Amino acid sequence: MIVVDIETSGGSPIEHGIWQIGAVDLNAMEEFFDESRIDEEDVVIEEALKIIGKTEEELRDKNKQSQKELLEKFFKWLGTRKMKTLLCHLPEFDQGFLRHKARKYFDTDPFWPDSHRPFDLHTIAQIKFFELNGKFLTKEDNNSDMGLRNILKLCGIKDERRSIKNNELKEGTPHNALEDARLTAECFSRLMVGKNLFPEYSKFKIPKELKK
Repeated sequence: MIVVDIETSGGSPIEHGIWQIGAVDLNAMEEFFDESRIDEEDVVIEEALKIIGKTEEELRDKNKQSQKELLEKFFKWLGTRKMKTLLCHLPEFDQGFLRHKARKYFDTDPFWPDSHRPFDLHTIAQIKFFELNGKFLTKEDNNSDMGLRNILKLCGIKDERRSIKNNELKEGTPHNALEDARLTAECFSRLMVGKNLFPEYSKFKIPKELKK
């Protein structure tokens, strides 16, 4: 299983570009991390810049490799993995971007011929929450309230990342694709087997209800 996270210039794979990819192979505990410049036609939104702590000039740095070259390296690395199924916090975002860019640059999408159904951390967290509480975590409108902040809370991890809510920026660590992939992997490990995965998260105690 490959835990993957991407950083982009916005939320649409059609209008925005990927500038950073981070991934963790949970079978071999090997990692991939690299970044590129976005394409000239890619749009940059201000909210994305605030979250990642970058400027538009940095995302368009001509000295960096192209987005196509970044994708080629990632797909080559992915091709060497034993199990290529992805695990994401929001698969329709991360895998959606990757598949759209694959079609843009390579005219096809050959990279998940037999493993196109990703694992979703949100669903895993909701199932665990239901096991513990006999109900799903929902908002007042009955829609799911299991965003990353509540997933981290369920796993006993303090949310130290930057975020934007109601157009207000909450200060914290700028988003980084590899760090976020590792965070997703840590939550997955705690939810599934009740164990700490990475040393940097050992300072956060695993809730007793998650321990096996």
